[in-house]
Amino acid sequence: MLRVGHIIVCGHYGCGGVLSALRDERLGLIDNWLRHVQDVRSKHRIQLVGLASETQRHDLLCKLNVIEQVVNVSQTTVVREAWGRGQALAVHGWIYKLTDGLLRDLGMCVTAEAELASCYESAIAEAAAEPPYGV
Repeated sequence: MLRVGHIIVCGHYGCGGVLSALRDERLGLIDNWLRHVQDVRSKHRIQLVGLASETQRHDLLCKLNVIEQVVNVSQTTVVREAWGRGQALAVHGWIYKLTDGLLRDLGMCVTAEAELASCYESAIAEAAAEPPYGV
């Protein structure tokens, strides 16, 4: 059974799959894996359309996708049961840029089911308020 202390959900800026989801492009079989990213795009549509450029929207969607996938991992039965047993387990959301390889913490670190909602709200607000990467 899950015997780790940390799970890292790590995305990257410039992700081609995220860009395809942002543009609502159809690529074939990979569309099945991008379905979740398309759902994230739809869920956060208002935040995304309010940005001036596609690059800004793409960067934000990359961050939002990581945050949403941390939620998904945190809601799995395996993780919830580990927390229920009192196991110390943290699910982290990180992102990096391919050109510099630096990891950036998105402020989404969940260590218990009870803190998921507050971590999520905080990380979403921070992601939207932060200037686009490189600005």
